[in-house]
Amino acid sequence: MDNNSTAFNNVAKPFGVLPNGKQVNSYTIANTHGISLTVINYGATITSLNVPNSKGEVYDIVLGFDTLEGYIDSYSLPSSPYFGAIMGRYAGRIKNGKFSLNGTEYTLNTNLGEHHLHGGNLGFGRAFWEVRAIETGENPYIKLKYVSPDGEENFPGALTIEVKYTLTEGNEIVVEYEATTDKDTIINLTQHSYFNLEGHKSNVADQDLQLFTDSIVETDQLNIPTGNFIEATLKGFDFKESAPCPGVIDTSFVLNDTDKPAAVLSSKKSGLKMTVHTNQPSVHIYVGGNCFGKLKGKEGADYNTLSGICFETQNFPDAPNRSNFPSATLRKGEKYNQKSIFKLENL
Repeated sequence: MDNNSTAFNNVAKPFGVLPNGKQVNSYTIANTHGISLTVINYGATITSLNVPNSKGEVYDIVLGFDTLEGYIDSYSLPSSPYFGAIMGRYAGRIKNGKFSLNGTEYTLNTNLGEHHLHGGNLGFGRAFWEVRAIETGENPYIKLKYVSPDGEENFPGALTIEVKYTLTEGNEIVVEYEATTDKDTIINLTQHSYFNLEGHKSNVADQDLQLFTDSIVETDQLNIPTGNFIEATLKGFDFKESAPCPGVIDTSFVLNDTDKPAAVLSSKKSGLKMTVHTNQPSVHIYVGGNCFGKLKGKEGADYNTLSGICFETQNFPDAPNRSNFPSATLRKGEKYNQKSIFKLENL
């Protein structure tokens, strides 16, 4: 571990204490272009991402809370926002919380009515992650590890996960995931930051979204996949050309060519642009979460349904139950690899 802090990087700063007495710290890394990223080891959560525009104005472009209690308390809401956290063991929905693997049916904990969402009642977003490495030199990074025990949320196998956040000199946030298991299991990890290129106190209504696909996963009234892929325009979504962010969307877009970007978000007001790349088959776009009129964010911000937009790069929801979806199975002896990049630029 590199303990040589610079003016822009810190190794560890106390952020709070969990009810079980474990100390949570925040870790900030920065590049030479003035971008800084802060992560806490509760949920491997991104708490801030400060980005300067061409005028030198700095915007914190992710939603979050000032305190550990804010993150903990948010999971008690009827629908948690999951600000900035890693979702797993399975991000997205699993119908009726059930799937079969190697001839055995598993019944997971359900936390969305009869369905399983984002890892269940606890999930990786509420886990205490071990900090494995920090590098504060060129292309600084932080690497975190979590071991999900066999049977956690009723998933099979002890799963060992490492997540690495790198801030490159090319102004990219590179998120890399690796995982192994001691027993065949299923896995689908994603990063659940809400982005706002005009700062977390603003809203995304005047920002533009572009997606490089015209195909989405069809879902029923409860947003459970039917197994079909349909044209996005059938649901009123047309982002092949840059268009204003939708007010409400909770949809998986199919990425047929991972050499192309998954998405681009841009703001004429701030002059910032973010391009999302991934090796995953889908980017799930989410705007319009219920803030329940009491979601106070960082710096006293009153978050609302248009405060941010999520780019959940991942496998499809309910893939373990859909033979025509990419496999979500991770077998003993294999390694899960996922990589997503969030590149920041000035317009």
